[in-house]
Amino acid sequence: MGALGMTVHRPASEAEAASIIADAAARRAPLSIVGGGTKRGLGRPTQTQDELSSLGLSGISLHEPSELVIAARTGTPLAEVEAALAAKGQCLPFEPMDYRTLLGSGGEPTIGGMAAANLSGPRRIKAGACRDSFLGARFVNGKG
Repeated sequence: MGALGMTVHRPASEAEAASIIADAAARRAPLSIVGGGTKRGLGRPTQTQDELSSLGLSGISLHEPSELVIAARTGTPLAEVEAALAAKGQCLPFEPMDYRTLLGSGGEPTIGGMAAANLSGPRRIKAGACRDSFLGARFVNGKG
């Protein structure tokens, strides 16, 4: 349980996330999707009793430095991805902003939140946006 009786689901696999989403869709129950929660202060608060946290879906699944390719699950902390790249003398071509100081929020920024919000930073003009660097992605839609 989360705040004010909210049920927080923390799936450990894509299949489990799809099942939780399908169940919520079948019940016509609104479901909040959250990663690190660093941008909760933006926009209107959600009006849901259930929340799906992506934090259980974490980890770098592929890193091919010679090909400039890295793959990570949605709940992977952005700092973990940046550290793995830095260890090989690499970095993201864009600069995702960390909103925690500006919004006074906690949590840890995730790679999924970066992609969802298309956080790109000042290099966007020259290097392109976050989503311009995506080669592929797997998603679970709203029906699970």
